[in-house]
Amino acid sequence: MMAFFRRAVLALVAVPFGITAAVAQDFDKGLAAAERGDYAAALREWRPLAEKGLPQAQYHLGNMYRYGRGVPQDAADAVKWYARAAQGGMAEARHALAWMYETGAHGPPDFTEAVKWYRLAAEQGYAESQFSLGNSYRTGRGVPSDDAEAVKWYRKAAEQGHGNAQINLGNHYLLGRGVPKDFAEAAIWFRRAAEQGYASASNSLGILYEKGEGVPRDIAEAEKWFRKAAEQGDARAQYSLGFSYLEGRGVARDDVLAHMWLTLSAENGYEHAPKVRDAVAQRLTPAQRARSRELVEAWRAKQAGKPRVVAPSN
Repeated sequence: MMAFFRRAVLALVAVPFGITAAVAQDFDKGLAAAERGDYAAALREWRPLAEKGLPQAQYHLGNMYRYGRGVPQDAADAVKWYARAAQGGMAEARHALAWMYETGAHGPPDFTEAVKWYRLAAEQGYAESQFSLGNSYRTGRGVPSDDAEAVKWYRKAAEQGHGNAQINLGNHYLLGRGVPKDFAEAAIWFRRAAEQGYASASNSLGILYEKGEGVPRDIAEAEKWFRKAAEQGDARAQYSLGFSYLEGRGVARDDVLAHMWLTLSAENGYEHAPKVRDAVAQRLTPAQRARSRELVEAWRAKQAGKPRVVAPSN
């Protein structure tokens, strides 16, 4: 099922008519049609409800125009329907509308308007908007830059289990931005995100174990987290794991495996990896270099098609 057609709960919101059993049934008919890919049928059910003022139907109609499902793709119409649902109090619609303003999906970016709608949804407890509002304060887009305020909103989202907010909150504790520097607190939030499968959090937790910052120094534990992130494709973790094999830190020394992981790191864009990879390659035999390449290709084949959970750059 497409994420933007996930079930919207028919909450008690101010609409021009009551949410009757018939209204709920018509909405669900549209949802079922969308889930099976019959967007024309979904449109027939949702448009009348949207025109009468049902925020959930307005929101899904906005999604249809945003993604071109059953209607021509039209950002202006998407914004129109998101705005109506947002005015009706729907947090998901407020977030979607804010995103359209922030990214300039329907015109020049308007960060101030984006912050307005992120804030309204964030104050309703919508974690994705809390995270986005934290980003706005961290970057100073649409509001004055304020690390303490960024931490406040990241924390709200992180406490709801938002992985990227947990990573950003950990980074604020790591760097002492908006909060006193606290490696132990950083480790707590990196661990929570890492346990959800976020590769960059696993790498950051590995670094803390490697350095003994906020956690007892434990090279084997560091290697465990580096490996977890490296297997997910994190280039920095692949570099660290390569170094672990190069120096025998937490694992048996193995130049072929070191070269394999450094190769993957370099090919995934980590700037420091090529120099080290090339230095290792000079001491490998032709057969060892060939084996390293076989391992790289085998790793890529194994990973093909696997979903990855990663943190966005912003």
